[in-house]
Amino acid sequence: MANLLELRNVSKTYTQGIINPKSTVALQDISLTLKEDKPTIMTVAGESGSGKTTLAMLLLGFITPTTGQIIYRGKDITQLTGEDKLAFRREVQAVFQDPFAVFNPFYTVDHLLTVPIKKFKLAKTKAQARDKMDEALTAVGLRSEDVLGRFPHQLSGGQRQRINVARALLLKPRLLVADEPVSMVDASLRASILETLRNLQRDHGVSIIYITHDLTTAYHIAKSIIVLYRGGVMEAGNVDEVIKSPQHPYTRLLVDSIPWPNLNQRWGTDTIKARETGGSATGCPFRSRCPVAMDKCAVQPPLFQMHKTQAAACYLHEANPKIAAERLSELLPV
Repeated sequence: MANLLELRNVSKTYTQGIINPKSTVALQDISLTLKEDKPTIMTVAGESGSGKTTLAMLLLGFITPTTGQIIYRGKDITQLTGEDKLAFRREVQAVFQDPFAVFNPFYTVDHLLTVPIKKFKLAKTKAQARDKMDEALTAVGLRSEDVLGRFPHQLSGGQRQRINVARALLLKPRLLVADEPVSMVDASLRASILETLRNLQRDHGVSIIYITHDLTTAYHIAKSIIVLYRGGVMEAGNVDEVIKSPQHPYTRLLVDSIPWPNLNQRWGTDTIKARETGGSATGCPFRSRCPVAMDKCAVQPPLFQMHKTQAAACYLHEANPKIAAERLSELLPV
């Protein structure tokens, strides 16, 4: 069974300074696999600074890993040239957080759609180009007559973000990296954009890596989830199991921060410290905030498998079998 995308023990370290260089580990030993014939939606969740956007930049080939490999359809993306590189740029698309930043205010929104059509030679005539634009806009729930010919400031944030998705869809991607795609959109429009992404996966066979800090949207859109903290995997598995029954103290913190509709029920009642109290370059990255930290946490815990589709990197579960990082994807449903 062919793999669409494979991360093999990928790490990214940033170094600054010349005389006394300091290193920051943005991502540490991440492995995952997406199957070509099983398009899915996978969430990567965590708070700011957890390494989510670094992972997105690596997947898109904007930065290179310090160690490890990113393999797309059997080829290392850092080694791609010519037609292979062009195919990768066409088949791996992104939708970013800010629906305003990708638009040039001096051009109508047509420009965002016509540029990829010309660059990748997707149409031979203007009529074919217009048909492709109409098709992509319809797929994201927009009508051409409502958006084409208009300037970005004449559209709502939700319309702009759906045009971004339409631009990606024009290229018939195999993989979509969606980095916080609804965090700057009105709450009333989030459901519409999430439904659009789900339709892309179901109707067009696009695998989606959905990056977010919001477990609520992750729960509604994804089948599997990876929870990151300071660049490391804290917990992973079936999104239903991870969110309803979190096994890592950090995941419990994230779940506990979700507002509940019951006004008599307080959220954020967990006693986990909200701020860092100083960390260490070794051991569990969460131990400075963890209410159940032990001496052994000075050594980085491996992933322990609790269920068929759930694992956590925490010594609370050391009675369970260990699972190597390379086998993490075996736990993730598609």
